[in-house]
Amino acid sequence: MTRKPPTTRENAAPAASRAEEVERFLEQVQRMPKPARPAGARGRLIFSLDATMSRQPTWDRAQHLQAEMFHAAAELGGLSVQLVYYRGFDECRASKWVEDPRRLADLMSRIDCRGGYTQIGRVLGHIRRQAEKRRVAAAVHIGDACEENIDELAQKAGEIALLGVPVFMFQEGHDPVASAAFSEIARITGGAHCRFDEGSAAQLKELLSAIGAYAAGGLAALEHRSDAGARLLLENLKR
Repeated sequence: MTRKPPTTRENAAPAASRAEEVERFLEQVQRMPKPARPAGARGRLIFSLDATMSRQPTWDRAQHLQAEMFHAAAELGGLSVQLVYYRGFDECRASKWVEDPRRLADLMSRIDCRGGYTQIGRVLGHIRRQAEKRRVAAAVHIGDACEENIDELAQKAGEIALLGVPVFMFQEGHDPVASAAFSEIARITGGAHCRFDEGSAAQLKELLSAIGAYAAGGLAALEHRSDAGARLLLENLKR
């Protein structure tokens, strides 16, 4: 399927003024206190997957790496995890919250790729709604493309940032439009943008383990770790 380019808004503000508005907004977000997780509550982590047809050639490999992420989360304990995925032309589904992430690996193994456009905006809207109901410690998105208006995605990311949810964008491949969108979403929410390929399996598992540790125990849990994934995560969260 030929990917359509991301749309842009008519009568958009000059790039410089938009950048200034974003910087002022980010300064406001940084001054806001982060929502605290109630004592004894399980951390909540959302995994989002792009299951459109462009990922079909590498889907088997990606499934293995994604399953490794779920298993890394399961090893941490203290987490409730939800799987969200989109495919086709209007299919975007979310699983129930589960306390054993390995159950989500089984669900993911039954998902096949279908033609359609990306629905990152719907995923971000879902994250916001879940965080409004109850604290979401972090979200992870795994995909290879973005066919949506980046300004509109940035606005949704800002709404998530106000709720204190860092979004970690894992990119398969090197699509420049996806790189720009993923980097911006990660920057606004205080997450991170990372490459996703077979050679980075160990590093991704380590970073995911750090994300899970943060979701389960907050900054204190990260500060007791010395691995590279924890250091990267702390750098992003303490900006």
